[in-house]
Amino acid sequence: MKLLIVFLMTGVLASVTWLGDFDQAKTEASKSHKLILINFSGSDWCGPCIRERKEILENDAFVNYAADHLVLVRADFPRQKKNQLSKEQTKLNEALADKYNPEGKFPYTILVDEHGKVLKDWDGFPNESPQNFVAQIA
Repeated sequence: MKLLIVFLMTGVLASVTWLGDFDQAKTEASKSHKLILINFSGSDWCGPCIRERKEILENDAFVNYAADHLVLVRADFPRQKKNQLSKEQTKLNEALADKYNPEGKFPYTILVDEHGKVLKDWDGFPNESPQNFVAQIA
């Protein structure tokens, strides 16, 4: 009986994966006909970035919507040595920033289609509820 309850509970909880490779995200979005949400973040130094992640991007309302409708990409630019990314990931993030965030805004979140065309952007912390954030995407 306990196993059944655990199984039912895990089936209800949505989970999402944040990719680090935009080309992979475009391929996945093309196959699944989903939009791509790209989040430019400074995960260990940018207060509004940390707040956006905790209050919106990790909120159940967003996670449940994203699981079925979005391919997620995080382009992180940490500063602390202990959080440094691999050279390969850093290159991928820098290339993505060159294309979509040349001014280096943090946080900066954009919604693009499977071809990379920008549909909407949020400059800075989206000062709204997770439900309203999702409503802007839907």
